[in-house]
Formats: sequence, C-alpha cells, structure tokens
Amino acid sequence: MNRLFLSLGGNEGNVLDNIRLAHQYLTETVGKIRQSSHVYQTHAWGNEDQPDFLNECIEVQSSHTAEEILQHCLDIEKKIGRKRQEKWGSRPIDIDILFFNAEVINRENLIVPHPYLHKRNFVLIPLLEIAPDFVHPIFKKSIGILAQECADPLEVKKTSLIL
Repeated sequence: MNRLFLSLGGNEGNVLDNIRLAHQYLTETVGKIRQSSHVYQTHAWGNEDQPDFLNECIEVQSSHTAEEILQHCLDIEKKIGRKRQEKWGSRPIDIDILFFNAEVINRENLIVPHPYLHKRNFVLIPLLEIAPDFVHPIFKKSIGILAQECADPLEVKKTSLIL
C-alpha cells in the first residue's frame, strides 16, 4: 500500500461542501483517508486579488500508482466544477499531491514532492498537524523543520472544522 499526502482547498462556491465531496470521491476512487487536518483559512497565495481560501491536508492509503492518483484528482476537480483558466486563480476545489511515499517523481505532468509545498504556510501548517515528522525526500527535513523555516508571510488561521 502507498502512503500519500494531499492538499485540498478552494475559494469559490461552498468550499466546505466541495472539500466534503472531494473526500467522498477520493474514498471511492483513490483509497482510505487515514487522517485529516483541521480546515484552515488564508489569503490567496500568488494571485492575491481574490477571496480567501479554505485548505486542509489529508493522509491517504492507496493501492494506486501516483499517475493513477493524479488522474483521479483531476477527474474529481472537474466533477466538482473546476475549470483551469488562470494560474493561481479562484477555484471551487484544488487537489494537490504533496507526497507519494518518500518517492521523488519528476515527469512532465507530475512532480512529487509538490515543488512549492516548502514555500507555503497554507500547506505546511495543516500538514504539520497530521505529519510533523514526515521527512521531505529531497530536502531531508521534517515537516516541522520546513514549517519553522518557511518565509511565507501569509497568516494561516485554524478553524474549528475537521472534515
């Protein structure tokens, strides 16, 4: 079985319902959700002229390959209403593969570990909640250390929600 970490988030429509739907579809197609972080709120990263995002991280156990999981994630995003029009634009749901076991994958359509995760508090803070000791296979640092070293100035606010 493969151990993977995903980041889920969005800022368009009823984001909590979208994340709940993503949980359902991920369970049906990818595998068992082992852990979920709280949901966090943060200002948009990259393209800042848009509504705040809600984000969470989950740990999933799956028998699928990384490429199969990517395709399932893209299908789920589309099913929930995502249209890829603008980089870092508003979206009802975004599902990113952060880690796939401790593998390093560098293909045209899939880069794992996610290339920006160490620069984003909205990923690191929820991930810190469920996997503080997981070691980044390229940087050889735990999520706890990466979170301490992150220079991202955006505040990440923990909500009371766990989905």
